[in-house]
This record gives sequence, C-alpha cells and structure tokens, in this order.
Amino acid sequence: MARKTETIVIEDEGRDKGKVFVITELSSYAAEKWALRALLALTKAGFELPDGAQSAGMAGMASVGFEALGNLDFDVAEPLLDEMWQCIKFKPSEGAMPRAVLQGDNGDIEEVKTRISLRMAVFKLHVGFS
Repeated sequence: MARKTETIVIEDEGRDKGKVFVITELSSYAAEKWALRALLALTKAGFELPDGAQSAGMAGMASVGFEALGNLDFDVAEPLLDEMWQCIKFKPSEGAMPRAVLQGDNGDIEEVKTRISLRMAVFKLHVGFS
C-alpha cells in the first residue's frame, strides 16, 4: 500500500499565497523512530506523558500533541523539527514534479506561518487526524 500524501495549497495572505506543497508520510520505521526519540526527549525534560505513551510511537505522540515539543530545549528539538522537512516537497508550478524545499534566506518559504502550518500538516498526517 502506498504511503499517505496530502497536497497543501497555501491560502493565507502573504508572500507564500498560492504555493503548493506535497506532504508524504514517513516509512513506519522512520516514523516510529522519530516519535520514540521525541517521547524520550520529553520524558527526559520532565514532561508528564500519559500512561503507555512512551512505548506507543506515533500513537503516543498523538496523545501528547505536537505542542509538547515546545517543552524541549531548542538543541534537542531542532533535529526532530528538521527531520520533518523530509516529508515536505515544493511544487513550483502546475505540471512540475515536486522537489525538496529550498531552505534559507533565498528558500521557497517566505512566511513563518507557512513553515508552522506545514509542520502541523506533517504531524497530523502521521498521527491520523486532520
């Protein structure tokens, strides 16, 4: 069975309005590994996890929520947040093949709100709700 995908068209006013991104689910191996690293980091940071969350992978992350990552020091959260970009591709024009998102000062995304929206879409795609 193919991995889940979702096409996101940025509708918010601003410099990214109309840009198209394609989000593709991680493999079950990579998703579980990401979720367990996140849950273990939260535990180490003293965050109170619901019973069973620590061993439940993405289901455990679903019970905690993406916002929980805000409890981590930036140097712990940064690699987890950076890894999410593996799932996101930019489609520069109609008919073009999606490609990796260019990051940095001259990157494909010009609004902070777009970056946050895309991260939330990645999380929601993996935990099974929208």
